[in-house]
Amino acid sequence: MNSLIILRGLPGSGKTTLAKLLSENKWPVFSIDSYFTDPKTDEYNFQFDKNHLAYKNCEAQTKQAMQNETEKIFIDNVFSLNWEIEPYFKLAAEFNYSIFVVTVENYPGHKNTHNISEEQLQKMAAKYKVKLL
Repeated sequence: MNSLIILRGLPGSGKTTLAKLLSENKWPVFSIDSYFTDPKTDEYNFQFDKNHLAYKNCEAQTKQAMQNETEKIFIDNVFSLNWEIEPYFKLAAEFNYSIFVVTVENYPGHKNTHNISEEQLQKMAAKYKVKLL
């Protein structure tokens, strides 16, 4: 059974750490953050005007992995709104992948690596939607 595992949550919740742990360095982990991270220096440089390109890149990587029949694929993004996940549901249906959506909670003490202010995190949390049914 091929599986798409989507990890969602606020910055600093541990999505990336959990995705890497679960992938066991055997399965790909795709993220919007990867688009903005220099592979040589590991430096993160977010550019809002290119955010749509990062989303498209993540979707394209996921589609390519599905075309290659990769057994497990991990996606690590905020996905604060349900519509942001929809392209992945469509891909999973097209390529017959089972989907698992895991929401990673922000517990006190977790630090986001992108220097997002507490005020910004509160705004993100306020609009966060989880579809339970």
